[in-house]
Amino acid sequence: MLKKMAQKEIIMEQDLRKLDVTKLHPLSPEVICRQPTINIGLIGHVAHGKTTVVRAISGIQTTRFKCELERNITVKLGYANAKIYKCEDESCPRLLCYKSYGSGKEDNPPCDVPGFKNCKMKLLRHISFVDCPGHEILMTRMLSGATIMDGAFLLIAANESCPQPQTLEHLSAVDILKLQNLIILQNKVDIIQQDQARNQYKAIREFLKGTVAEGAPVVPISAQLNYNIDAVCEYIARIPIPKRDFVSPPRMVVIRSFDVNKPGCGIDDMKGGVVGGSIIKGVLKVNQMVELRPGILDKTADGKTICTPIYSRIMSLFAEQNKLQFAVPGGLIGVGTSMDPSLSRSDMLVGQVLGDVGTLPEVYIELKIRKIKLLRRLVGVEKKESEVQVSNLVKGEVLMLNILSMATGAQVIIARNNSAKLQLTAPVCTGIGEKVVLSRRVGGHWRLIGWGEIEDGVELDVPPTPADILFTV
Repeated sequence: MLKKMAQKEIIMEQDLRKLDVTKLHPLSPEVICRQPTINIGLIGHVAHGKTTVVRAISGIQTTRFKCELERNITVKLGYANAKIYKCEDESCPRLLCYKSYGSGKEDNPPCDVPGFKNCKMKLLRHISFVDCPGHEILMTRMLSGATIMDGAFLLIAANESCPQPQTLEHLSAVDILKLQNLIILQNKVDIIQQDQARNQYKAIREFLKGTVAEGAPVVPISAQLNYNIDAVCEYIARIPIPKRDFVSPPRMVVIRSFDVNKPGCGIDDMKGGVVGGSIIKGVLKVNQMVELRPGILDKTADGKTICTPIYSRIMSLFAEQNKLQFAVPGGLIGVGTSMDPSLSRSDMLVGQVLGDVGTLPEVYIELKIRKIKLLRRLVGVEKKESEVQVSNLVKGEVLMLNILSMATGAQVIIARNNSAKLQLTAPVCTGIGEKVVLSRRVGGHWRLIGWGEIEDGVELDVPPTPADILFTV
């Protein structure tokens, strides 16, 4: 207990009274010490070691649910935070001078390299890992996680041929989303011979030619044995800090939602719903009134979809165990609210958008998509199917759309060469110009086929903000 109290005292505190958002930066001490400011995704084929890499760097096991532990695969989006440090003494040996710790580590821990133990370490990066499912049937969840990534590790198992189906599909997805800062991790090198590792390295380089990852570094590692993890830390420290908008009205993409109350919890001890995600822009503050859109969905007697935004107050902000007074763009944030926890249980709010009351985009039930680009061939399938060409969209067919963290079905109403009009199965809160990723049902699974951007749409009527909510804003 005393150790925890001492640790809290040496992580810089935040003070809302002194907050000036115009002076904030992702490397501001009061920011980086308490919350991550960069999101790094873990992508690649199933069982290639994505979760093990996260555990090696952060010390956290991201598979938490019974279904995940039983099957030993990631099913839901996993998340964990880590801090990357470097010894302040420049003569400290390269690679050994880098070290990763959990999110709660103090600001300047001592270096543990022999001969440099009197030196302090400097915090370079505070990152959130988004551990994406690698199984083919969970592709839509991978796409939901990819929308908030600033960089990614592409895991390739050294004991399997390259590329595997989902290796190719995930790489195609990040290519579509124009994701930069890719690092290729050649994992499990401890269970193969040296010549095999060299040959596979050549195969990886050949596979990456002509892709967004062509010039990306390939780092041989063993996540299970923590081999070369310090080299990975060095590459993380080189990832540029993304440009962030701290002054606009805040907007957050929800990728997880929870009811944290345990069965039998008394009314006096009950806590409001919790949403987790990444802030796109602006700064969220404790005690702030916020709105979630589309909110609560329902249908009228004649089958028309209606939505009612959820209004709530922020009761708490957390980055893992680090309590925050304010949260900035980048990193994964937990937002404790005053809303009914039954609204947030079991990821019911995934795909919603949270922000300042009255500042969120419109809610659409129909979308017109322009600049549609389809892949030439299917990816993420067996070799015999990989020669199948992607056909044009057809009127009446059903697609899966990924818009930010929302995954929703859609029926094609009108199809043209590079545009289409789509009727959504669930409304989405989004803006004009937002990217849309398209998937088609092939062989019983949703397969990535292309992308486009929103040109226009049919808006749902959203009830005006109640007067009592406006009064408290």
